[in-house]
Amino acid sequence: MAARLLDGKACARQVQEDLASAVRARREAGGRAPGLAVILVGDNPASSIYVRKKRQTCEAIGYLSTGHDLPANVPQAELLALIETLNADAAVDGILVQLPLPDQIDAQAVINAIHPDKDVDGFHPVNMGRLALKLPGLRPCTPHGIMTLLQRAEIPLAGLHAVIIGQSNIVGRPMALELLNARCTVSICHSRTQDLPAMLRQADLVVAAVGKPRFVQADWIKPGAIVIDVGINRLNDGKLCGDVDFEPVAEKAAWITPVPGGVGPMTVATLLGNTLRAAEQRDSAIGG
Repeated sequence: MAARLLDGKACARQVQEDLASAVRARREAGGRAPGLAVILVGDNPASSIYVRKKRQTCEAIGYLSTGHDLPANVPQAELLALIETLNADAAVDGILVQLPLPDQIDAQAVINAIHPDKDVDGFHPVNMGRLALKLPGLRPCTPHGIMTLLQRAEIPLAGLHAVIIGQSNIVGRPMALELLNARCTVSICHSRTQDLPAMLRQADLVVAAVGKPRFVQADWIKPGAIVIDVGINRLNDGKLCGDVDFEPVAEKAAWITPVPGGVGPMTVATLLGNTLRAAEQRDSAIGG
């Protein structure tokens, strides 16, 4: 069985086209462009490239994007003061702090400092709690982007046994909540899971977010499963690969995401969707 590709790049392009149309409609109705503030601490090359792409995409679809580049040795208090200023800025709908942060900065303190209504990454405890309770809110970008990719491919999810490898606050835990809300039966696996291959062989849907190149093997995968590869790893030869051994797994799966071009573009598209949603929520609150 040769798997069908879940093309995140193509899906993200469609999402961005929809967002661009929505922004044009806002402007034609006399509204303002959504505003996203992006904070980059330090000069990590991968983070710099990622942030630059986000800013370029924002401008392409009509958002107002402002960058705040801080040195790697910036004190935490200075970063928190900038966030407080952006929280109070009426032109800013969303605040993104690019992770990872330098060792002298407590990442959770930074996440907590962002107002929940401007937390377009969806990491604030308030937004995570809203997801857990099935309440409206800004949802974590990678899990929500995966759900959008599955929904647009018209893949039925209710009743599937989903197994997630990884329990991070960024992917694993919110992914479990997203799938639970979609009426899947959900298992989360981690470093202490006993007999991981046996767990995966039961899975109708696998989400791999472990950060190990080609970790998931073909003989762990149930024939006809849906395989979502969140990992992105750079090999010694400079090539990128995911957490799934792609070619052999693709021979057994029904659907699979490529790396690159799968989950990554959907994460960015969802960030932009959250920014528009944040702008609409603020407009509604002001109007009310």
